[in-house]
Amino acid sequence: MLTRAERLHREFFRPVQPAARLLTWEPPVDVLETQHEVLVIVALPGVSAESIEVATDAGELVFAGIRTLPAELQTAVIHRMELPQGRFERRIRLPPGQYGVVRRSIVDGCLLISVQKEGAFHG
Repeated sequence: MLTRAERLHREFFRPVQPAARLLTWEPPVDVLETQHEVLVIVALPGVSAESIEVATDAGELVFAGIRTLPAELQTAVIHRMELPQGRFERRIRLPPGQYGVVRRSIVDGCLLISVQKEGAFHG
């Protein structure tokens, strides 16, 4: 069971090769849908919402950025490092529909991306 858990952990943080040939990793996500929006919760501790590029493209949500150690920790002795560092990129297929405004914020240490459905009105 431990071996399976370790394999699943490695799959969550597997490196991918985008077209640009830059080595990247994919952060794990949760995707939820409400009547008005699609919510994507991304495990990116220590990354500011403003530093992440977010866009929609052909029915997909695309986000990318860089996760680095804070400057004050870059000279620290590392005993264990499980949270990936470096460039990340992820493409998430959105449910069928038309989408408009994309907002992002940090909630409980995770990036929250909110993609509003077009034609969905808040009452």
